[in-house]
Amino acid sequence: MFGLAGSVQEVTKTVGTGMRTVAGFFITLALGKKITSIQVSFVIIISYLLEGWEVQKFQQENGFRQRNNREKLFERGRLSMKRGLQRRNFPWAEATWNMPEEQSKGELAMNYTADRMQLLGSETAFEMLARAKKLEAAGREVVHLEIGEPDFPTPDNIIEAGVRAMRAGMTKYTPSPGLLQTRETIARYISETREILVDPDEIVLVPGGKPIMFYAIVATVNPGDEVLYPNPGFPIYESVIRFAGGVPVPLPLREENAFRLDVNELRSLLSPRTKLLILNSPHNPTGGVLTREDITAIADLVREREMLVLADEIYEKIIYDGEHYSIASLPGMKDKTIILNGFSKTYSMTGWRLGYGVMNKVLAEAVTKLVVNNNSCVPAFTQMAAIEALTGPQAAVTEMARQFRVRRDAMVEGLNNIPGISCVRPQGAFYAFPNVSRLGLPSSRLAEYLLQEAGVATLGGNAFGSYGEGYLRLSYANSLENIEKAINRIAEAVHNLGKN
Repeated sequence: MFGLAGSVQEVTKTVGTGMRTVAGFFITLALGKKITSIQVSFVIIISYLLEGWEVQKFQQENGFRQRNNREKLFERGRLSMKRGLQRRNFPWAEATWNMPEEQSKGELAMNYTADRMQLLGSETAFEMLARAKKLEAAGREVVHLEIGEPDFPTPDNIIEAGVRAMRAGMTKYTPSPGLLQTRETIARYISETREILVDPDEIVLVPGGKPIMFYAIVATVNPGDEVLYPNPGFPIYESVIRFAGGVPVPLPLREENAFRLDVNELRSLLSPRTKLLILNSPHNPTGGVLTREDITAIADLVREREMLVLADEIYEKIIYDGEHYSIASLPGMKDKTIILNGFSKTYSMTGWRLGYGVMNKVLAEAVTKLVVNNNSCVPAFTQMAAIEALTGPQAAVTEMARQFRVRRDAMVEGLNNIPGISCVRPQGAFYAFPNVSRLGLPSSRLAEYLLQEAGVATLGGNAFGSYGEGYLRLSYANSLENIEKAINRIAEAVHNLGKN
């Protein structure tokens, strides 16, 4: 059940053998004498057919679903052949493909990176932040609603714990899964809050929450395995699924269902190839929260299947209506669930870079191996600060959540007063996800318009997946004064948009 992802080397060994064999023969021949463009074209055609045949054979033998890969493979074969010829400085290579000079240069530049890098996406929030900072550098004032970062300082008691640890000499390497005392503290916390028994050996500490996404998916998903993920949802989910060779299967979250997943739709999307289901509650970017009934129904679907759940619970303490429910708490789900959590959101520790995963021991060993091969360990002083965060006073956490609620209410009310915009009230996290479809612009263009014309940085909903089109994401992790300023600017910009 909990077998780890197989090596992608089998794919690389199989795919493209025919193309390299035929291409190598003719290129070797070409070193001895000139060959014509007709002969080169013949090589290309044969290469296409051989590579397509080998890939199809590999997919059939390994149960891959046919998802229109043939066109992509032929294109990859074409580019591989072209690059090979260009690297050997054949003067007729460019003419044979008849490519524009600009495109040719771009493809040549891509030789600096491995093909797999094209599978990785990005996070639009940081791209928008960069554009906003550029405007500020030019003298413009910008209200930042694009970044999901609490504007509160890290609580003093947590800072002092980190400082004490550094002064005590805790500035050296630590065990790759984390200090035992930190893992013991987290194990107690998860055991108490989820009502399950967690061992310290089931905890792995990492620099932030994203590594658990990456490590969990890479450690469990084989090429061709399907992974269900929320859409709209955090964009890194889909990015890493593709990078690992998995097949991303979007699970729509719709406004009419309060941005909670539809269990019947989930049932229809499950298949024998499903390996992993990603849940995120409270949810980024919509603020939706799964109910106890939702979680129970999801567990009933998953429990008897050969699949796992990655439960992203990073916003667990930032919830306004109802309670947070973890699927790991339900019978039979602890060993099938990987909990992703951390300290960035709840304790305003984004710059401390400390997160953790809770998983069965087999997976914990695999994830630790990835830690060893990647970041080695996380600093001891941040781990000591984490102990203080979980065991020290929680008044600052309560106050942050209270202020987020006030800001949420102000933002939702303000947005709903703007003609053409409607916004449901988020139940958790610190994001509003207003419907802007009536304004008549694609969400990414609208976000850019608001940045340039109103000096308000937001994110287009399509940055979170195709089901986010027609929405914007606005973070209310900003002061009430700035939120009110932003709403006024957005209202004016929308009014001006209607004049054009």
